[in-house]
Amino acid sequence: MDDFLLRALLGGTGMALIAAPLGCFVVWQRMAYFGETIAHAGLLGVAFGLLTSINLTVGVFLAALMVAFGLRLVEKNSPLAKDTALGLLAHVVLAIGLIVTSQFQSLQIDMMGLLFGDILAISMVDLLMVAVGLILIWGLIYYLWQDLLTLSIDRELALAEGVPVSRVEFLYSIAIAATIALSMKLVGLLLVTAMLIIPAAGAMNFSKTPEHMVFFTGIISIFSVVLGLGASLYIDIPTGPAIVVAMAVFFLLSLAVKRHMS
Repeated sequence: MDDFLLRALLGGTGMALIAAPLGCFVVWQRMAYFGETIAHAGLLGVAFGLLTSINLTVGVFLAALMVAFGLRLVEKNSPLAKDTALGLLAHVVLAIGLIVTSQFQSLQIDMMGLLFGDILAISMVDLLMVAVGLILIWGLIYYLWQDLLTLSIDRELALAEGVPVSRVEFLYSIAIAATIALSMKLVGLLLVTAMLIIPAAGAMNFSKTPEHMVFFTGIISIFSVVLGLGASLYIDIPTGPAIVVAMAVFFLLSLAVKRHMS
C-alpha cells in the first residue's frame, strides 16, 4: 500500500473515532448549527495562521475556540433567538475569513482543499496530531461522560443535580474546536459538521443505549472513510465529499434497518 494511502486511512480512522462521541452529543443536544458556526470560523484560523506563520491546524483551533466561547456569550446575553444569532455569526465569520485569505495572493493557498478537504495530503505530523487529539478527547469524554449525558437530557436538570454546567460546556467547546481543526485535512471546513452529525444520526436509528450509539457511530464513520477513499481512488472524485456521501448512504440504510426492526 502506498504511504500516502496508508496515512490517509490511518488519519481518517483516527478522525472517525474522535468525531464519534462528540457527534452523538451534538445530535443529542441539537447543536448542529453551533458546530456549523464554529466550523465556518476555521477560515479565520487559516488567515491567522498565514499572518503569524504558525501551523494552520493550530490557527484553526484557536479561531474555532474563540468563536465557540463567543457563541456561548451570545447565547446567554443576546436578545436574538438562538438560531438567528448562530446564523448571523456563521456567515459573518465565513465572509471575513474568505476576505482575509483572498488577500494572500502571493501564497499558494489550496482553497478547495481547505473547504472540502484533502485527506490524501495528510502528513506524519498530521497523523501525530490526530493521535494526540484522539487520546486527549477520548480521555475528556470519559471524564465528562455522565455530566454530558445529564446535560443532554436537560440543562436545568443538570444544574439541579449539581453538574458544573459552565465548566462542562467550556471543556466540550474545546473538544469541538479541536475536532474541527483536526478534520480540516479530512473533509474540509465546510463539511466537517456533516462528519459529526450524519453518522450519529444514522446510529441513533438502531441504538438502544448511549454507549451503543457511540460504538455504531464510530463503525459507520470508519466504513464511510474506507468507502470514500476507495471511491476517490477508483472513480477519481474529491475524497472529502465522497466520505460525506458514504455517510449519507449509511444513514439511509439505517432508516431501512429501523423500519425493519419496528
